[in-house]
Amino acid sequence: MKDVFEIIRAQDLEGLKEFLEEYPRGLDVQTKQGVWALHEVMAQGNPEMAGYVTEYAIVNMNLVDSQGNTVLHYGVSSGSLELVKYLTERVDSPVDQANLHGVTPFDLAVSLGEREIQAYFEERLGARAEELYHNPICRGMHPDPSIVRVGEEYYMVNSSFMFFPCIPISHSRDLIHWRLIGHAITNPEWAGLKGLEGGRGYWAPDISYYEGRFYITATCRMNEGGLPQRVQMVTSSEKPEGPYCEPVFLEEEGIDPSIFTDLDGRRYMLLNRGARIFEISRDGRRILSKPKLLWYGQNKKASEGPHMLYKDGYYYLFMAEGGTGMGHRITVARSRELMGVYESCPYNPILRQWDEKRLIQCSGHGMPVETPDGQWYMVYLCNRIGTSGYAVLGRETGLDPITWTADGWPLVNSLRGPSELQRKPRIAGREAAERQQGLTGLWGRWMTVRGVEGNRYEEQGEDLLIHGTGTDLNRVGYSTILVKPQAEFCFEISGNVRVEESGGNGDWDAGLTCYYDENSYLKLALSCRDNRMGILSAEYVEDRYVTEDFLPLEPEGGEIELKIITEHLKRTLYYRQEGEWRLAAAFENTSYLSSEGLKKGKRFTGATAGIYVNGDVTGRFSKVEIQYPETGPWQVGKERHR
Repeated sequence: MKDVFEIIRAQDLEGLKEFLEEYPRGLDVQTKQGVWALHEVMAQGNPEMAGYVTEYAIVNMNLVDSQGNTVLHYGVSSGSLELVKYLTERVDSPVDQANLHGVTPFDLAVSLGEREIQAYFEERLGARAEELYHNPICRGMHPDPSIVRVGEEYYMVNSSFMFFPCIPISHSRDLIHWRLIGHAITNPEWAGLKGLEGGRGYWAPDISYYEGRFYITATCRMNEGGLPQRVQMVTSSEKPEGPYCEPVFLEEEGIDPSIFTDLDGRRYMLLNRGARIFEISRDGRRILSKPKLLWYGQNKKASEGPHMLYKDGYYYLFMAEGGTGMGHRITVARSRELMGVYESCPYNPILRQWDEKRLIQCSGHGMPVETPDGQWYMVYLCNRIGTSGYAVLGRETGLDPITWTADGWPLVNSLRGPSELQRKPRIAGREAAERQQGLTGLWGRWMTVRGVEGNRYEEQGEDLLIHGTGTDLNRVGYSTILVKPQAEFCFEISGNVRVEESGGNGDWDAGLTCYYDENSYLKLALSCRDNRMGILSAEYVEDRYVTEDFLPLEPEGGEIELKIITEHLKRTLYYRQEGEWRLAAAFENTSYLSSEGLKKGKRFTGATAGIYVNGDVTGRFSKVEIQYPETGPWQVGKERHR
């Protein structure tokens, strides 16, 4: 059999016709790199050959390669404007469909300097490059978003689970650029996180505004075995950033609370299963009635995340359904009366990812918001799967426009599913939004697990000191760790560590970690084992250390430089005492740092990276950095960062 790729690369159209007459499905082959013969045709930029294959050959024009590139990606790479127009206008290949690195054909045209193609795409999209944004808008672990607008300011909260401080609060003026400004609970004595397992803690918060105060509510999920297992936290503040008052915990079973204020000023809380409603006091601190089911949902599977909106004489009830994995969705129903009966939207689900090969998956749990000039948007959670097939980054926050039908139903992104490239909202003050100052100090940069006991963390100039408690990361009582959510699939964390005070003669380690929870993490650390100093590299999965290597140091003591380079699931660990970097270990498959990579506990968070101490010692950390390198947007195996 002739090599079809050689025929295509020679641009031998007659030879290709003869080949396809003999082998009608001869284009249904791939290279070892995962490129289909169809894509190779488009990469040649020959409109005549591309047209023949499209219109006469047996092909699937929806094919994507191993990196998620479409026929239009390859058309752009050829530089042929004529071919790009053909694929866009006649084949209807999307300009805004991203590959698994988040790069759309539009992005590719920009990066390759194809100005004519870029101008054509801008005309098709009705927007210039600077008027577009990419989803997710909040990258890395930002699950279960809830949003409120007060004047021209937007405020959003996300789940924090067992991490402390609890429930991050972000601010924006343009719905695209967000900055952390505070937390709902900053007092460890109020948090109630001590002893909680990974994935427990504060779930699905809601933020609302009422009579000059901001109200935040969330489910506090306890460990199994005790009662109650789920209680509803409520706190409030006159300032969106806080400080917030001491929370109350309402004992009503359910998850995903939200607060709705009716036209008469009466206030209600909504909870799952389905959407149940009960009246609460105006300060949100007391339950005034028994719950009543309003609507169980359209999909009737894992019906949760209820949010209520009153608009144009209707109460609109938005729900998350289908579970937080594949098949997650947003549905809506409405009623003329708050207590129902509710009518399911004929267009449900109004947001769902139908294509399991796309970059953004598991889209759901959303909440609408209106801009001052009457535009509507939906914030929602989503996952980026990437080339590995694992959502290592956890659940992130996306944003898409809402349009309202003539008969009053909301549609998210015209029912196309989550977008990867979208037009920015037309909101004044965008430049100011990019300059706004976020939260400073230790808790503006880091988070820990299960709260803080005593003076475990110190800032001394540029250095961070962590005082260990003698426990390891696999204990549910462990808390001497500072981490940040991993925001992209490829990054580097580095820092220097030395160990100062020791409270005993036992083994210890202090260094860098890539951490999911007490059931899965890895370490690269300065360590002491049997009174010898060395470099520890270790992987903990499920209930044991599956890898634990110790490299003795010569000479002992002093400061050690550490570095972990992450490329998707591969993590390469280096150390340097002086001179050149040395390889400590290379972990090829760290899928255990994702929700899908292990089945133990509540896997609802995402991978983080940071510094830690294990043992009765003090670790001094300096020059700790997490870097996301800028790379070309269409490089196989590389990651694009924005």
